[in-house]
Amino acid sequence: MTSVDTVLAQLKAQARPDQLAAMARFGLTGDRRLGVAVPAMRRIAKQTGKDHQLALALWATQIPEAMMVASMIDRPESVTAAQMESWVKDFNAWDVCDQVCMNLFEKTPLAWPMIEAWSQRPEEFVKRAAFTLIACLAWHDKQAGDERFIALLPLIMAAAPDGRNYVKKGVSWALRHIGKRNANLHSVALATAQELQQLAARSAKWIAADVMRDLSGATTRKRLNQ
Repeated sequence: MTSVDTVLAQLKAQARPDQLAAMARFGLTGDRRLGVAVPAMRRIAKQTGKDHQLALALWATQIPEAMMVASMIDRPESVTAAQMESWVKDFNAWDVCDQVCMNLFEKTPLAWPMIEAWSQRPEEFVKRAAFTLIACLAWHDKQAGDERFIALLPLIMAAAPDGRNYVKKGVSWALRHIGKRNANLHSVALATAQELQQLAARSAKWIAADVMRDLSGATTRKRLNQ
């Protein structure tokens, strides 16, 4: 069984301290960040293999890269609601938030119930996590019907006036991915964007423009036609 010290040694061997300042300008922050690239983290995770207890121990280090590797090696079937609540409170950078949601949280049966609760929380990255999960599920949950995503639109409308950078980008990401799911949801997402455009909040108008630009683009139209 791989130890925490072994994984940390592997991460430190891939550290790029000269990149930390540039990463921080893009919101990749954290006092103990090493500067490891995501592909390198994925290689370490693949070599390590799935291990729930090791994932918990890596998370406890509070090193951003170790936390992301933890999400890559944890077993979705072992994740509890208590663990998700504990981990989401530790999110302090958008990459940690997004990687954990993409690698782990979206694969658990608890993902859908967490969305509504987290979307109403005041913490920036907890709130972002709700909309990151929507984006992930819109992309990967092939069994979910359109009605499940339509039911989430009031959450998007409610969060759109939140002008915090990582919230508004998360909201936009969620609505754009809903709109890319199929032709029906594409129309619904564009209609929602038009509603957002009528709100007074600048963040809502920004989200509306971002969504309409993406969903009206040639790449999205080609994908839907196919």
